[in-house]
Amino acid sequence: MKLCVLVPGLVPGLVLVLALVLTVCVARSPYQAVLQHSRIRGRQQGPNVCAMQQIKGTDKKYFTNCKQWYHRKVCGKPTVITYECCPGYEKIPGEKGCPAALPLVNIYNTLGVVGASTTQMYSERAKLREEVEGPGSFTFFAPSNEAWAALPMEILDALVSNVNIELLNALHYHMVNRRLTSEELRHGSSFASMYQDLHVHIHHYSNGVVTVNCARLIKPDQHATNGIVHVVDRVITAISNDVNTLIDVDDDLETLRVSSSRLLHEGQYTIFAPTNEAFEKIPQETLNRILGDPVALRDLLNYHILKQMQCAESVVSGTPMETLQGSVLEVGCDGDQMTLNGKAIITKKDQLGTNGVIHYINELLIPDSAKTLLELAEGSPVTTATKLFVEAGLSPHLMGSEALTMLAPQNDAFKGSLTMSPDMRRLMTNHMLKETLSSKSLYHGQELETLGGLKLRVFVYRNVRSLICSFICRLIKREGGCSVHDGRSCSCTTRRFLLPTAAKSFQTPSCVCVCMCVYVLPTKWLPSRTWRRVQRRTVGYVSELICIRTRQSRYLRIQFQHLVHI
Repeated sequence: MKLCVLVPGLVPGLVLVLALVLTVCVARSPYQAVLQHSRIRGRQQGPNVCAMQQIKGTDKKYFTNCKQWYHRKVCGKPTVITYECCPGYEKIPGEKGCPAALPLVNIYNTLGVVGASTTQMYSERAKLREEVEGPGSFTFFAPSNEAWAALPMEILDALVSNVNIELLNALHYHMVNRRLTSEELRHGSSFASMYQDLHVHIHHYSNGVVTVNCARLIKPDQHATNGIVHVVDRVITAISNDVNTLIDVDDDLETLRVSSSRLLHEGQYTIFAPTNEAFEKIPQETLNRILGDPVALRDLLNYHILKQMQCAESVVSGTPMETLQGSVLEVGCDGDQMTLNGKAIITKKDQLGTNGVIHYINELLIPDSAKTLLELAEGSPVTTATKLFVEAGLSPHLMGSEALTMLAPQNDAFKGSLTMSPDMRRLMTNHMLKETLSSKSLYHGQELETLGGLKLRVFVYRNVRSLICSFICRLIKREGGCSVHDGRSCSCTTRRFLLPTAAKSFQTPSCVCVCMCVYVLPTKWLPSRTWRRVQRRTVGYVSELICIRTRQSRYLRIQFQHLVHI
């Protein structure tokens, strides 16, 4: 158990900071942490007041954490701060804040004072009132009034038309025959409901959001004499099938079903299931190639599956999440829409199975590892090089399954008009390596062979990798949009050309490259001792200093262009 002590005599300005630190010591769950933070932010309004963030133009409210408090946004939409009584408390006329605890009554009466009066009405109509007023210890996940109002009219009519059966069963599925506080609603847990012992599935996310069958708890921990009430934002339905069965019976997912065997077994997952429409948007030639390649097909399918279960209501901002394929998808939201990599392509959310959840998408996600080199280069800042590769007759290499690495100069590496010639064809051939290499597999002094038979040597500086003197860009988009793609086919971007030996300069079959450094130099000249030190370090590799990196400056720039003999 952690013990936090507030020392008397501290500067008043530190009180808020210490209070926020105290939440770390006391909070026992992510929900408790955001609840305590909301309490701290609302304490100036009086005792037991919680600050809530309400999305403008909606009724959706969230307990706030530090990040949301300062950003004033949820799902990219601006929020306003509202103040209301924390769970379990109520106002007294004429008094500041919420000084009074809610009266401890049975579950039936509690429903009427926590915003679930419609559930209370249906409980009486379904002859459930006597049960929730009587002895026992229950947990009731009670739909809010708004949740019942949002239910499609045909479903609601079907429930209430036969009150002794369907409505009672539906309400019993919202109940567990034991008291469960929010602290006991742990991530990934499930509990047998009072309807045929079918389980309800709990997920308690790190941002403080708690869901039951993907319905968000909006007013947790409303205590009663015979149990506890958690108000939820939707009516939940019983789950009996796994996600594989859901895919098998849905005609909108027929292409996905035909393309795959059973996707998942044990565990809890999230599937972004491409609809038939999504597959139809892909060129037939590309689709046939992927479907005919077991490795590419496996990567494609796994790229649509997250390693954890992510309900739509748990997402309040863009978050990178790892897929079974190993790459990362950014799962976010824009208002009521769930987004993938910033695009609103999700058409249906929260189709729940016993081992995960399905979100339908209308666009196929193709990972880099399932693309050919040509597909990988298209749409990147290497379109000029890609065109030259094709004109040089290298398309079979770019579109085949051969293990290769493309060294693709950026568009700004090309100057003047370019025409295909034998020398240019040989040049482009020497920009393709005979093996698959990610940036992580490169090491200092490594020799690589191109398709043209040219030997290249790798140089590794502090944070820069170089092939001879052609620097490979870092894997950060804001530093030039360059990319190195892992997988069976790799593509990396260089800032220079690799040229074969100039016959007039050297007669040996070694490598010569043209370098023009373009990095920032805060000072005009290098100190002579730095120059000498670099010369000593590069003996046996290069005869001239081209680019180095120092502790004093981020990058150095030497403004000359030179043929360097390796």
